[in-house]
Amino acid sequence: MKKLFITAAIATLFSVAAFAGNGKQNGDEDNVTYNALNDFKADFKSADNAVWAITPNFQKVSFTENNKDYTAFYNLDGDYVGLTQNINYRRMPLAVRKKIADNYKGYKVMDAIKYITNTNEEPTVYFVDIQKNNSEVLLKVSADNSVSFFKNVK
Repeated sequence: MKKLFITAAIATLFSVAAFAGNGKQNGDEDNVTYNALNDFKADFKSADNAVWAITPNFQKVSFTENNKDYTAFYNLDGDYVGLTQNINYRRMPLAVRKKIADNYKGYKVMDAIKYITNTNEEPTVYFVDIQKNNSEVLLKVSADNSVSFFKNVK
C-alpha cells in the first residue's frame, strides 16, 4: 500500500489531479484503452505479469521485465505519462545521501523510486520517502543531484 501511495504522489507531479489509489484492478484488460494497451505492448515487449488498474485519472500497469518490477502510467486517452521503479537507496550518489542525512537528521529512509517521463525538461527524477516519528516527507532528487522537498505524506 505504501508503494502505491508513493507512486501516486509521484504521478501527481505530472498530472492535473492526484492519483487516487482506489482504482479498479483489471487483470484481463477489459477497460484499458486501445492506445495504452498497444503502446505498452510495443514499448515493453518482454514484460511479464502485467496487471492493469484504472482510476479516475490514470491507467496504470504494474509488471516485471528482466526480473525488475515497474509501473507504467498512461492518461485516460492512453498517452504514456511515465514509468516508476523502486530502487535501492544505497545506490543513489553519495552526495545525495549526504545532503539528505545533513538536512533531515533523524529521519529514516523508507523507499526510493526512480521516475522516468517522456519530457525533455526533467526526464528522470528520483523520489525518496523519509520518516521520523509521526512525520513523513517525500523528497525529490533531480538529475543534478539537488534535493528538494516535494510533499508531506503525513
